Amino acid sequence: DITERKLAEERIFHMAHHDELTGLPNRNLMHDRIDQAIRNAARAGSGVALAFVDLDGFKLVNDGLGHKAGDELLKVVSKRMGACLRRNDTLARFGGDEFVILLPDQGQDPLALTPLLEKIRVAVTEPVQVAGQAVQVSCSMGVVMYPRDGADASALLMNADAAMYRAKDLGSNNFQFYAREMNASVEEKLMLLDGLRHAVQETLESDGESAGKPGGNRFHLLYQPKVDLKSGRIFGVEALIRWHHPEHGVVSPQRFIGLAEESGLIVQIGEWVVRTACRQAQIWRACGLPPITVSVNVSARQFEESRLVERVAMALQDSGLPPELLELEVTESLIMRDLQKAVDKMRELKAMGVSLSVDDFGTGYSSLSALKSFPISRLKIDKSFVSELAENPDDQAIAMAVISLGHKLNLKVIAEGVETEQQCAFLRENECDEMQGYLFSKPVTAGEIEDMLEQYVAQPGACARLQLVASQPRAALALAG
Repeated sequence: DITERKLAEERIFHMAHHDELTGLPNRNLMHDRIDQAIRNAARAGSGVALAFVDLDGFKLVNDGLGHKAGDELLKVVSKRMGACLRRNDTLARFGGDEFVILLPDQGQDPLALTPLLEKIRVAVTEPVQVAGQAVQVSCSMGVVMYPRDGADASALLMNADAAMYRAKDLGSNNFQFYAREMNASVEEKLMLLDGLRHAVQETLESDGESAGKPGGNRFHLLYQPKVDLKSGRIFGVEALIRWHHPEHGVVSPQRFIGLAEESGLIVQIGEWVVRTACRQAQIWRACGLPPITVSVNVSARQFEESRLVERVAMALQDSGLPPELLELEVTESLIMRDLQKAVDKMRELKAMGVSLSVDDFGTGYSSLSALKSFPISRLKIDKSFVSELAENPDDQAIAMAVISLGHKLNLKVIAEGVETEQQCAFLRENECDEMQGYLFSKPVTAGEIEDMLEQYVAQPGACARLQLVASQPRAALALAG
């Protein structure tokens, strides 16, 4: 039957050119519409605007509440954005949490778009009820104009993407108009990625006597002390990676960890960190210093790697470090990506004797029942709740709730990012167990940790206290009987 065949062809065409979840045009159809809008604008002497939209915080919802909740959120947000547009505008979903908006028949002044872009931004940030919870995301938008910012669809999309990343860099939940220098950030990203690959290679090749020490194009580790708030004793350290690029100097973890995660290099880097931290902790132990735990952050990609447990066991065996002196820190959102698989893997690690803690607690969407199933020994209050602890009642309430919850589950609670005596006093008053932060010490070398521990050995039973030293930018450790 010709009619049925025609309907089938139309269905196939629709499926090939539309997003299944939202029903919006997909990447292929959007390319065609951009090309058509450019042709029309060239004839009429008008302009075309294009906005690349990326949702901020979507991954947290998707990981914390599940893909079904994430899908529901995408459908609601896409409808809200569509309701802001004119009949001849096009909203397309490019995949994941990325959308593109085509605005044909525009003038040449990009600032004329500001009211519409602000309307879209506000619409996206309205809370959405999904999975029985009110969740909120925002969006970062990069905006380009034809013919000013590109002559074809590919150029416009590439430049809109660069502008969107600039919006992300500026703190998200905003829109940025494209400027030519923004492509420099893309070039910088490629340069960093190339340097990162070389750093991994050089670090692994030099792994041994010089491992973890600065020099060349290599990674090295610093260690930030963790302090018991009652006794003032250093009970552990967190191993923190640093990278010194031969041309660009010190590259902050904020600039390269995301790249390492995207590229997959994080698995090799993470394995090296575990190995090096275990080796260093065993060196301290062999020197007769007080035994302290060393904690290592585990990234999402590293945690999901099938040989993680085996690699941790190997690092412990090769170094000789007792398993109870190693702690792995995982984020709340990482666990919630696949709760059962995560808990199973954590139980394997715990069975080996390794401790586990939840980093950045309070920033995700785990439920109390889920938290009770985590085989962990410690909760870490995220520094975002600590920074304004002395004056912000909301942050105070959150910190008190985490401390209370942790203690009810027989967990230790540690606060990170403690920088002032007022923050420290609040945590002590509310029976937080432990702290780390610049108030006590910035991340320091293994040798400086050794000096701190030797001072403790020299005066056994002494309590550590803070002594602010004017000539140094950090608080130095002093000991008082």
